Amino acid sequence: MRYVNAQDIFPDDVLEVMQQFIDGACIYIPKKPENKKRWGDNTHSKIETQERNKKIYAKYKSGSDVNELAIEYFLSDKSIQRIITQGKKQERKK
Repeated sequence: MRYVNAQDIFPDDVLEVMQQFIDGACIYIPKKPENKKRWGDNTHSKIETQERNKKIYAKYKSGSDVNELAIEYFLSDKSIQRIITQGKKQERKK
C-alpha cells in the first residue's frame, strides 16, 4: 500500500468536503469487494504451503513424530498438529 496526496487526485470541491471530516489525517480507502484478491493469489505461496503440508502429513503417516517435523520445518508443534488434522480430514473426504 502506498500513500497518495489527496490534493493530487481529488477535485478541490471533493477535497474540501473531506477536510471537514478528516482535516490533516491519514485515511485508508479499501478496495471494492470485486477487486480484492485472496491470500496467495499474487504469488505461489498458497500452492507451496499446500505442497509442504502434504509432505508433512506423509512423513507423519510414515512414522515421523510431531516434534521431529516441527524442528525439520521450523514450525511449532501446534502448527504441525493442525496440518496433521487437516490431512486426516482431507483423507476422510476421499
